[in-house]
Amino acid sequence: MPARLNIPPITRAVLITLVSQSFLSAVIRYRQWTEHANIVIPYLTLVPQLSIIYPWTFITATLVEGNVFTLGIAAATIYYGGRYLERAWSSRELAKFLALVALIPNLLTFLVLIIFFTLTRNESWTLTVISGTISLQSAFLVAFSQLVPAHTVTIFRGIFSLRVPRFPLLYLGVVAILSLTPLLGGASFWLALFGFLTSWTYLRFYKTVFPDLESSQSPSLRGDASETFAFAEFFPAPVKPFVAVFADQVFEVMVAMRLCTPFSQADMSAARGENLLQRGTPGSARAEAERRRAIALRALDQRLHAANASNSAGRSSSQPPTQDSGPSTETQGSQAKTQTATTSKPGPMLGETKFEPDHDDDGGKH
Repeated sequence: MPARLNIPPITRAVLITLVSQSFLSAVIRYRQWTEHANIVIPYLTLVPQLSIIYPWTFITATLVEGNVFTLGIAAATIYYGGRYLERAWSSRELAKFLALVALIPNLLTFLVLIIFFTLTRNESWTLTVISGTISLQSAFLVAFSQLVPAHTVTIFRGIFSLRVPRFPLLYLGVVAILSLTPLLGGASFWLALFGFLTSWTYLRFYKTVFPDLESSQSPSLRGDASETFAFAEFFPAPVKPFVAVFADQVFEVMVAMRLCTPFSQADMSAARGENLLQRGTPGSARAEAERRRAIALRALDQRLHAANASNSAGRSSSQPPTQDSGPSTETQGSQAKTQTATTSKPGPMLGETKFEPDHDDDGGKH
């Protein structure tokens, strides 16, 4: 029998909704299709001129794909990315994240199209369909950039190599090009852009940070003040200084508007890993607990064997040698060492991710 797919509940629900709504949309368009008709479905997808009376479309339109190609990419993205993030964060955190990166990009794209219509009086802007998982895909890439910022993806046998934080910007470029073709709609670029900005803002300033159980930090700490997740880190090195200056100015405006608060020194210390497990890869807290338990078991095992060796040495020196056909002391010592090496070797850990702490002592970037 094939192995049963282990899909967490939120990821499974999103996948079912995506396939169901996309199939329903395809059936409706097929039944209403004519050679010259431009078919829109305002109660499934978000159409600025028609969907205002269907407010649920500001969220549900994200899970409607218009063709088989984009549907396949969307399903793979949600299956792998959603499953990874749900195990890393918890179902509740993933649900909150998905709701934000679906609602806010759709709403902002809706407003952009209304502004374009106001400036040009071209009705095609208000009939542009807003739908698809573009904003989710962009947001997932940002989330991966936070979780594994030092990882490098290498393809084509080392010909092409790129660090994970570079993928969101690359994805924006690809979407911008494809939006000029029939494959993607005219709103796709705005969805990708706002998905990127919304997810980074939420993860940088608002998402709850899970504390180390052995620390005295409050569990209400939020955001990620680490240098590796600064906004400028998504851009190539030559433009990083300019992006950092611009990001700092925007951050000051947000602080003045009380949309976010500056990071404290404790936040910066936590971001360097002094107090918190800031980036939670799947099973990170459990992996840390397992690692510490394995170290404690190894230390205890070594002490026990050292004590046994001392007792054996004391008994052998106080008793006269006897003719014994059993194994010699050296053989027993070698067996004890072999047993020590065998029993003290820990089993496979949860979340086998190599962690390299940052050595930057500079101030936090935004």
